[in-house]
Amino acid sequence: MGLRKKGSRNPPVLSHEFILQNHADMASCVGMFFLLGLMFEGTAEVSIVFLTLQHGASVPAGEGAAAGARTLYHYGARDLATVFFYMLVAIIAHATLQEYVLDRIGRRMQFTKARQSKLNESGQLSVFYVVSCVWGACILVSENCLADPTLLWRAHPHPLMTFQMKFFYISQLAYWFHGFPELYFQKIKKQDIPGQLIYIGLHLFHISGAYLLYLNHLGLLLLVLHYFVELLSHLCGLFYFSDENYQKGVSLWALVFISGRLVTLIVSVVTVGFHLVGSHTRNTTDSLAGNVNVLAAKIAVLSSSCSIQVYITWTLITVRVQKWVEDSTVQACSAKKKRSTSKGKSRKRTENGMDTSNRVDPAPKRKEKSL
Repeated sequence: MGLRKKGSRNPPVLSHEFILQNHADMASCVGMFFLLGLMFEGTAEVSIVFLTLQHGASVPAGEGAAAGARTLYHYGARDLATVFFYMLVAIIAHATLQEYVLDRIGRRMQFTKARQSKLNESGQLSVFYVVSCVWGACILVSENCLADPTLLWRAHPHPLMTFQMKFFYISQLAYWFHGFPELYFQKIKKQDIPGQLIYIGLHLFHISGAYLLYLNHLGLLLLVLHYFVELLSHLCGLFYFSDENYQKGVSLWALVFISGRLVTLIVSVVTVGFHLVGSHTRNTTDSLAGNVNVLAAKIAVLSSSCSIQVYITWTLITVRVQKWVEDSTVQACSAKKKRSTSKGKSRKRTENGMDTSNRVDPAPKRKEKSL
């Protein structure tokens, strides 16, 4: 699988430029080692740990089911190996989309370096958000979460996940972990790295918290809401990026953004509140067993969700107010300049209290021909 970018020169092997140009090929080679390991009996068991989901358990399939048991999953240390392999897959997919779609669009549109960087960021995240929203919505529908909202806070008889639920969380963790090496591969500016690290770290913190505390359905619903708002944000940014006079989408995004944050807060408070109410009727206090009934864990989940939503909303309001002040200042300056230029023109046209624009000059006299 060749993903190398064509260049005018061949950099030295294992140099900085060589790694940047060929990082997708290198990730493909590492992934191929795990795939080739399946061909040999001695290495097949190790390769399976990286390629397939681990920590499965057989549980009764339920009443009236033809099969006696089904396989569900919990988390464990071997999940780190699976996350590492799919992180390599994310790096390869990122490079493929970058080279064969985004770079070609940038060359055809002849974007500047700043605009190309904005296109790369919004394009990559938009594709990821679309896939995650569709995938997450399908899981919510298939597991009957939308028809039965009590699944968000109801204690289950076993702290296990279905295959698609666990694979979704593994893929999410792999994607956001791949963002760390991409900061190096994409040559992100030093002043932008702290913001990117905070952005990636917040996603990893909340996704890992929902995964480890078995708040799978709640985390999935909140992720779908969050990704939908972020998708709209990047799409509006792309429209505004192509046409700076495009303001309708930006206003719509601000409305949907605030609405999405309010819905997230309401869902978080209601879910954790019902967890707290249910804790009085259940004596389970083992948070690692799946029923998150420990008061400290619930308060931490609620505080984290509320604080991050308040922070994001406050950041949006601050940015919008700052932009509104800047726009009003620019408009006031432009209006002042127009008034000054109009006064200057009127002074030039007026002579001795009379407007020269309405003055009619006499026609030039014709010279009489001499006989």
